[in-house]
Amino acid sequence: MATISHEASPSAPATRSRPERLVPELWTSLAIAVIWVTVLLDAIFGPDIVTRGVAGDSAVIPSAIVISFFAFLATWVVARHGFRGRDDR
Repeated sequence: MATISHEASPSAPATRSRPERLVPELWTSLAIAVIWVTVLLDAIFGPDIVTRGVAGDSAVIPSAIVISFFAFLATWVVARHGFRGRDDR
């Protein structure tokens, strides 16, 4: 008796269901929201950066300006990492 061997049929690509795809995006969005809520709270309740010169002049800068620069950088990094496309091959 002869045996016949067939090639394995290609399996369908494993696709993640919609809720599984949204979970990483949800955490990424939540992280970005927390970053900017922190900037908002610092703008409302945070101290100012006060500098005094030798001649007696002074400058006052809200600390939220400095923090917002770093929040922008953090948002950029978190968004690139969290929203990047993934291959499920």
